[in-house]
Amino acid sequence: MSRLTKKDIFRIVEDEDVAFIRLQFCDIFGTPKNIAITASQLESALDNECMFDGSAIEGFGKTAESDMYLYPDFDSFEIYPWRPQSGKVARMFCDVYTSDKKPFIADSRSILKKVLEQAKDMGYIFKANPELEFFLFDLDDAGQPTTNTHENAGYFDLAPADQGENVRRDIIMNLEDMGFNIISSHHEISPAQHGIDFTEDDAATMADMIMTFKMAVKTIAKRHGLYATFMPKPKEGVNGSGMHINIMCEDKEGNDIFRDGDGLSETAKQFIAGVLKHIQGMTLVTNPLVNSYKRLVPGYDAPINVSWTSSPTNHSALIRIPSMNKSDARVEIRNPDAACNPYLALALILAAGLDGISNKMTPQDELQEDLKNKTDDELRNTKFDTLPETLGEAIDAYKNDDFVKEVLGEQVFKQYLDAKRKEWKDFRTCITQWELNEYLNKH
Repeated sequence: MSRLTKKDIFRIVEDEDVAFIRLQFCDIFGTPKNIAITASQLESALDNECMFDGSAIEGFGKTAESDMYLYPDFDSFEIYPWRPQSGKVARMFCDVYTSDKKPFIADSRSILKKVLEQAKDMGYIFKANPELEFFLFDLDDAGQPTTNTHENAGYFDLAPADQGENVRRDIIMNLEDMGFNIISSHHEISPAQHGIDFTEDDAATMADMIMTFKMAVKTIAKRHGLYATFMPKPKEGVNGSGMHINIMCEDKEGNDIFRDGDGLSETAKQFIAGVLKHIQGMTLVTNPLVNSYKRLVPGYDAPINVSWTSSPTNHSALIRIPSMNKSDARVEIRNPDAACNPYLALALILAAGLDGISNKMTPQDELQEDLKNKTDDELRNTKFDTLPETLGEAIDAYKNDDFVKEVLGEQVFKQYLDAKRKEWKDFRTCITQWELNEYLNKH
């Protein structure tokens, strides 16, 4: 049951002088798309009559699927606080339907909803809480992004060392106007790197919130003359940006399923086992770029091994259990980055956890030692498997995991694979500056 009705939305549009409404969705790679309508077309949109050409969207498929419809989620109606206050702009997230009014099999939002319905049928309600990191860089004289910054601040530094403090404050104020409950913000470990933390929400809503967060950060940064990027590793020699995803699980009465007294429940351990079993096959989705694997290297606070720990102080494991003192138990998956499609990433993580629960899987032994300062050779000699080290290795793991294909559906699975194969080929045929510096004068 929607919180907002058609009548509510019409009233808000009139009272707030909303002139344009963006009907938002995304392609299979998480790139935001929208159809903008005027307030005069709102009734047609709310009646699910807004049509668009689906064949123009990457990953959506054949010309035969060109006529598609957008079904707005009424509860996602929000006004953009950074747009003009006269003739305001609002948005609604939409599900994509086919011309015969059936959910579209390649719609990322629908894929996540399907997994959440499966969870609900099993008696589980999932919440998610991401931790997104981003860089704020200078623009050049032509207004194009660079990787330059005039600051050299580190973890939790204050202004004037932290030159992004005012930008973060502006971002937070805009996000709160859009319903975010911000916990805190801070400077991250790398120069010009920042983090803003907000409270958990149900997994479907959280995927929408991730999309909103990224748009707000980029938009507000540009207003301050800076460029915000969620690229996983924009600069060498410093830590990259991740998107750790914390998962919580409740029953229909709101009881914490992942907690048993002061420790983890068997259900939580089964969930962890399922995620670990499929994590290598999912990595192409959770870490989708050539650049993603330049973050997942030793020495930069990113996970390398397929491992888990119940110790809240060991940050080298792929899955960590944060402190449960006065809070719900949560499972933190630490390898994803914010370049991913959040709908597909959450769908795969939750489906993998459900697979572990359904089959009563037992997780491998916990990671007992901190691997943070281990050498490459020491890491290779551990008993744990490793995450893919390149996009090519991730492609191989993805195509060999039938479970991933089952969750995504054959169409998304194949078109995603084809696109990533092309990306990997393009990179392998590219001559980088590193190669020229390393080899040109030697050979």
